[in-house]
Amino acid sequence: MERNVVLRHAGEFARSVHGGEASGHDWPHIERVVRMTRKLCASERADPFVCELAALLHDVADEKLNPSKEAGMAKVGQWLRTESVEPSVQSHVLDIISTMSFGSGPASPMRTLEGMVVRDADRLDAIGAIAIARTFVYAGWKGHPIYDPALPPRTEMTKEQYRLGRTTAINHFHEKLLKLKGLLHTEAARAIAEERHRFMEIYLEQFHKEWNGEV
Repeated sequence: MERNVVLRHAGEFARSVHGGEASGHDWPHIERVVRMTRKLCASERADPFVCELAALLHDVADEKLNPSKEAGMAKVGQWLRTESVEPSVQSHVLDIISTMSFGSGPASPMRTLEGMVVRDADRLDAIGAIAIARTFVYAGWKGHPIYDPALPPRTEMTKEQYRLGRTTAINHFHEKLLKLKGLLHTEAARAIAEERHRFMEIYLEQFHKEWNGEV
């Protein structure tokens, strides 16, 4: 099947999965990751087809949206086979998706340039103004409070604790978002992350001033 047709079908498939999704892993998130993937891919001279296909499908397998990671990966694998995607591309895309998640290990190795590009694009959507909005959407979806001074950020977590443990929206900045700038692979992504990261720091400074009645 022609690659542009596969990408169109991948977009339709992802939209059917993420349309109406309420945790912040919705279709607009996928669209933003795809746009950023294209930008980083051009800078890094990675394979554009593999990058865009992985970007479109990267959250279809997310554990938050499936009974298990294995079930999610099986769903993506079945779709790739149905589309008759060449086996080498199938394995490459599945390898990228399997190591995308921060929860599976924030510094887990990404073996290919294409994987680095897509993971950077996804992580950039968790840094900055939109990331702040997504944090509170996700906290509401999980039933977490905005902030609790008696509940400090966690510094050491297992995968299960990261997914299921008690936390707050503000803690999520310290447990994940503020760490992402230092985990990016590509120069292009790191340059974009600088301003976004600082925006989050300024937001947190203002949040705590307001919480404490200082302003």
